[in-house]
Amino acid sequence: MHLLTPLAAALSLPLSEAFRRSGHETLDELQPQEMSAKRVAIIGAGAGGSSAAYYLSQNATKAGIHADITVFERSSHIGGRSTTVNAWSDPNAPIELGASIFVEVNHILVSAAKTFNLSTSSDDRPKPDGAPELGIWNGEEFVLVTSAEDGWWDKAKLLWRYGLAPIRTNSLMRSTVGKFLKMYEEPAFPFKSLSDVAEQVGLTNITGVTGEQFLKANSIGDQFANDVIQASTRVNYAQNLPLIHGLETMVCMAASGAMSVDRGNWQIFSQMLKASATTHLNTTVAKISKQADKTYALTTSSGDTSIFDIVILAAPLQFSKLVIDPAPKHVPDQIPYVKLHVTLFASPHKLDPTAFKLDPGNLVPQFVLTTLLPNENYGSDPNGVGSTGFFSISIVGAGLNPRSTPKNRPEYIYKIFSPKRIDSVFLSKILGEHVPEEGESANGPISWIYHKLWHSYPYEYPRVTFDEIKLDEGLFYTSGIESFISTMETSALMGKNVARLVVDEWIESAAKQKIEVSEAGEGLKLQPEVGWEFKGLKDQEIQKPLKAKL
Repeated sequence: MHLLTPLAAALSLPLSEAFRRSGHETLDELQPQEMSAKRVAIIGAGAGGSSAAYYLSQNATKAGIHADITVFERSSHIGGRSTTVNAWSDPNAPIELGASIFVEVNHILVSAAKTFNLSTSSDDRPKPDGAPELGIWNGEEFVLVTSAEDGWWDKAKLLWRYGLAPIRTNSLMRSTVGKFLKMYEEPAFPFKSLSDVAEQVGLTNITGVTGEQFLKANSIGDQFANDVIQASTRVNYAQNLPLIHGLETMVCMAASGAMSVDRGNWQIFSQMLKASATTHLNTTVAKISKQADKTYALTTSSGDTSIFDIVILAAPLQFSKLVIDPAPKHVPDQIPYVKLHVTLFASPHKLDPTAFKLDPGNLVPQFVLTTLLPNENYGSDPNGVGSTGFFSISIVGAGLNPRSTPKNRPEYIYKIFSPKRIDSVFLSKILGEHVPEEGESANGPISWIYHKLWHSYPYEYPRVTFDEIKLDEGLFYTSGIESFISTMETSALMGKNVARLVVDEWIESAAKQKIEVSEAGEGLKLQPEVGWEFKGLKDQEIQKPLKAKL
């Protein structure tokens, strides 16, 4: 409850609720007093920063507040880890380097794609004719192979092998996702504390244990957990079940309705910023200095300084090399992040079946996920890739090689996730062709190759408390949610949440400042959200008719 005035106290209502009951149907019926523009800096143009800018602009406009939003991004592109690279440097062949898909329960991303009229498609990536869709490889054998065309008999065989584990896992996933989705709505949203809201919706008992512990507690058999669920945690987060917490484990299984934006998911975030903010790319913020008047001076690496009322840090502080002076009341934890090597390459060759101990002439699945051998147990050791040496290999596209002679040789485009940089020896093995050390050559077995090392996501160790959202007065942080769930959607949710918290603070502050109760009987004004304006009436004269009305 907002204890702002004797009036609000007498009504025992939040200001927004008291406004709704005062007889006014909409804010448009009122004439809110003009408020000075609010200057907001957002550091980071990824999912969190873009979402914060977009929803802050929308919420401020609804409240009659002008927000001047500036986004600073040190890289040359919008989208953060959601970005594309062009195969063969051809702009007509963009390939997702980072976050490749989102799913139907990702309400913010799905809604934004529709709002911005972005074309989306389900997974229609090319595959060798007749090849299975997915295989799970443990270094010795494929423990599971599935095809998109699998019918009831194939599904029955899956149940025969794993019992009720697939059904129980699906039910457990739906229950967990249902709890998480409560964070999008009142009374949980907006949340001032991620730790508190996780407790409120019933998720801390899931984040506080490992995936292995959570699955066992819910009667999910070890074989299905190790063969299937662990393959999913490895491809999504490069982590085994005894390391990753239970909530992130369930997130990996919520893959229904997978989709992507044509030519790159980063377009969602680009459109968000286009609609809400001024964005400066290739601009690094080096220092944030809190001023005596509680504003913040932001200084870039080039020496330019600007003043802002609010700063939203939308990138992991530990990687920003950012100096905050004085140090904020709450400093985010430094936590270990996965160092994930992503390798994209183009080749006319299919994966060699003998590299996967298949008979010559067999086709390797389009998606090769990996798990551990039965005798491999790394516990919570983050260096637990196992004998496979990689987390996944998949065909993510196809195209015509413009560099080949003759021109336009048809080729597949592959993506590998691994804990170490992929070299020519490994590529030679999986293709069954000699790949020279220099890697690519126009007419060689690999015509184009691209390497990227990401700090892709945290190691999702079990925990029940999370970083503060508000680091200090006027200073907010979005990346604390990555230890809870690390996805484009959850970063966007935190951006939306911070945007709402900021505007709610502005409304509350404005209401306090606009209250004028003078001993001479000047009256009382509450602006802008409450929107009431009483003149020439004393406090008790206002309370009486409103009490009667309620």
